[in-house]
Amino acid sequence: MTGFHVFAAADEIVDQIKVRRIGFEDVLDALRSGLDDFWEKPSHYVFLCLIYPIAGATLITWARGANALQLMYPLMTGFALIGPFAAIGLYEISRRREFNLDSSWVHAVEVWRSPAIPAIAAVGLVLVALFLSWVYAAKLLYVWLYGSVPPESIMAFFRDVISTQRGWTLIVLGHAVGFLFALAALVTTVIAFPLLLDRDVGAKAAVRTSARVVLANPVPMLMWGVIVAVALLLGSLPFLVGLAVVLPVLGHSTWHLYRKTVETPDSERRRASR
Repeated sequence: MTGFHVFAAADEIVDQIKVRRIGFEDVLDALRSGLDDFWEKPSHYVFLCLIYPIAGATLITWARGANALQLMYPLMTGFALIGPFAAIGLYEISRRREFNLDSSWVHAVEVWRSPAIPAIAAVGLVLVALFLSWVYAAKLLYVWLYGSVPPESIMAFFRDVISTQRGWTLIVLGHAVGFLFALAALVTTVIAFPLLLDRDVGAKAAVRTSARVVLANPVPMLMWGVIVAVALLLGSLPFLVGLAVVLPVLGHSTWHLYRKTVETPDSERRRASR
């Protein structure tokens, strides 16, 4: 266990990763299983009390202090791109429930001492890079349409966005660009983190397997992406507080989606259940 691979595992390990084809019902079943995990272990209290409201307040405070009110929405929506990385503890709870093991919150915290964390962090950097790139792209789009002068107030900017042609151009193009970043995150990391937590494959194989899952199941995975996008949009209102519920449910569901899309050798199952 102490010799986990960070970037690339041995070829014979990578070759064992087999991807399944799934349907719409499998996606919905994964979501239902995630809801069951959520209600069984109300992990949302930790998220509600600590992570996302604090993050929302921090982002809003920074945007105001840095005269970057125009970036408030991209910051708040783009921050959710990092959600899969923050949900590592939730995957562990779902994994332990699957094997009828103790699934108390202490195990969700202890998972950060897993030997797989360096590989998980490497993939996490991919999401951080996507988040920063999305914010920079949003800034360039604003400058192209509005110039380099920041808005006088959030309400004045909101009125301009919904009542002018350049505002609607910002809405349409901004969401189109955001969709591309979200799609990139989906393709590269949709099941990467659960896979790394479950098996010693390395970051490269985890990202490659995520892409293989999407290519093997383009329509169901697109459906999953739409579910995630709608849930995150609703959860972001107001000020990311709703994400305290949405992200735990999506985190648990992602574990079950991983189980449905990637075959796990019996030897790995026996090791994971110990």
